[in-house]
Amino acid sequence: MTTAATADETHVKASMRRVALTALAGTSIEWYDFFLYATAAALVFPSAFFPDSTPTIGLILSFGTFAFGFIARPLGGILFGHFGDRVGRKKTLIIALVMMGIASTLIGLLPTYATIGIAAPILLSVLRFAQGLAIGGQWGGAMLLVTESAPHDQRGYYGAYAQAGAPVGVILANLAFIIISATVSEEFFMTWGWRIPFLVSVVLIAISMYIQLHMEDTDAFKELEALREARLSELEPKEVVIKRSPVIEAIVKYPKRIALAAGAFLSIQVTFYILIGFILAYGSDPNGAAMSRDTMLFAVLLASGLQVPAQFWAAAYSDRHGRRGIFMLGAVLTGAWSFALFPLVDTGNFWLIVLGIAGGLVFLGMMYGPQAAFFTELFSTEVRYSGASLGYQVGAILGGAFAPTIATILWTEYDIVWVSVYIAVASALSLLSVVMLTETYKTSLTDSD
Repeated sequence: MTTAATADETHVKASMRRVALTALAGTSIEWYDFFLYATAAALVFPSAFFPDSTPTIGLILSFGTFAFGFIARPLGGILFGHFGDRVGRKKTLIIALVMMGIASTLIGLLPTYATIGIAAPILLSVLRFAQGLAIGGQWGGAMLLVTESAPHDQRGYYGAYAQAGAPVGVILANLAFIIISATVSEEFFMTWGWRIPFLVSVVLIAISMYIQLHMEDTDAFKELEALREARLSELEPKEVVIKRSPVIEAIVKYPKRIALAAGAFLSIQVTFYILIGFILAYGSDPNGAAMSRDTMLFAVLLASGLQVPAQFWAAAYSDRHGRRGIFMLGAVLTGAWSFALFPLVDTGNFWLIVLGIAGGLVFLGMMYGPQAAFFTELFSTEVRYSGASLGYQVGAILGGAFAPTIATILWTEYDIVWVSVYIAVASALSLLSVVMLTETYKTSLTDSD
């Protein structure tokens, strides 16, 4: 009996590792694609797609197209959330991954302004919008595939695998640009070299096929499907009532939780995109630290490497002590650290720059690590994909969409200290949002209406 129980436990652990690692691979490449754009928007797109503008205006316009992806994210959350709650987590995740792979590959093939004129930035914006739709659907599918499959006392830890895709994506995106930049001339990099990392995105389609062939949907969704079928079999055809869209159901049932989830995510998004996007332009500014492009990319890469273990530690801690406490501590530390960030970058010392960026990423990782489990536990099974995605993506558009643009305006029109104030205010709003949410770490994921 003991041997059978041990064998069963070993099988469950092996299956859970496969699910977690597959989610990590998929989200890493998905975020790699999404963050490639952030890096290119800071370093390449101003001259490639807005050559007639001044450097500052070109940067603002480039970050403006960057925002298109965020505008699309809530729409992606709604669209994929609807089908994720109706037809399953796996199918919707596959579609999102394929969409991202196609959009990113096409960006790598896109002619510049010098070739096709105004059509170039327009097409760039359209493809960025498609990236936003894909990322809006991917997050909900990946994190539910992991958290709904995980043991109840390890949802935070396994959820961190899906969350780790973001910093790993930053590492891969920056590494891609560093390698290409180091192996080709500056002229080739600005004309063709920057395209290569985008073209690599076709690997997402291969990952999608693996998920299709080797992964099953989550037990929570399969139980919900079985319950739906059992109830339908008991009804006469005339008694069957078509329910509203899961998205509408989530908004009607959980309006406060969706709003507070979005608020909780605000600080993470504002800080993150300043630390991986805006900081590249600020650190390489001739009037400031004047570091090279590759130096700033490498600093962000190293700092992102420290974010990954911080997220896993925070997520595992939340399994034992709850989600809210570690999340709130991360918000407080992120807001406080924002006032140390830019003085450290201004020193021009590489290791102090790494320290400044790493501090911000580690502290926001204390929020981002437990977030998958936290958001999963806020909603019941039949609307979980929709509810969690809406909270996440609304927070993304409010926090991340215009963060690099707002930071650029605050820096160039006023003073860099106002960027720190901006981060601190966002952190305070996230802290307040989590204070107003209840603790969730002992919640059952099989509850449904």
